Amino acid sequence: MNQPVIDVRELTKDYSHGSSVVHALRSVSLTVEASEFVAVMGPSGSGKSTFMNLVGCLDPPTSGSYLLDGTEVTQLDTTQLANLRSRKLGFIFQGFNLLPRMTALENVMLPMTYAGVLNALRQRRALTALEAVGLGTRVHHRPSEMSGGQQQRVAIARSLVNAPSLILADEPTGNLDSQTSLEIMAILQQLNRDGATIVLVTHEPDIASYCSRTVVFKDGVVQSDRRHLQEMAA
Repeated sequence: MNQPVIDVRELTKDYSHGSSVVHALRSVSLTVEASEFVAVMGPSGSGKSTFMNLVGCLDPPTSGSYLLDGTEVTQLDTTQLANLRSRKLGFIFQGFNLLPRMTALENVMLPMTYAGVLNALRQRRALTALEAVGLGTRVHHRPSEMSGGQQQRVAIARSLVNAPSLILADEPTGNLDSQTSLEIMAILQQLNRDGATIVLVTHEPDIASYCSRTVVFKDGVVQSDRRHLQEMAA
């Protein structure tokens, strides 16, 4: 049986504020299998953002275990974590996080530059990724020359180019209108059908409905974890 992409056991995160301690995550255990599309939901302060930061190797846990694609993350140093992020993780942010002076092609090539991929291969992969999100004719446009939806497509293409084990999407439709949001979710659904493992944070139930599973956090613990009926019936 294949190992999970995410396997967290008794994961805890505490933050100190003066003399008090905030228990942001309280002994959370869950797994995400390859090719799952998981929505993470919960109110402000529920622990969902903390969970995503830990899963994205952006913040260390206070205690517990986290295996990313079989690698125990909690035992790695800063350099090893950076290397793991570049190889195993793709990120999509609400604010797109594109470099304004770079073209779409250059923005998409950037993760491969950090990963040491040869230039000719970088361009080829970047062009393929941009074509996959419907931007094959916009590769030389800068962010200021593109709509919000097009910028988010560039960000999605950028998340794909290193063939990551896991794509993390943090409110990817938060800055987009309803129609563009549906277009972005359709792209993510297609990527998932093609085999991508995606974990998406959202506060919108209609966006979560595009995923095959919804995990809801409250007060630092998993309140509910359910698979959507359409997947269970398939």
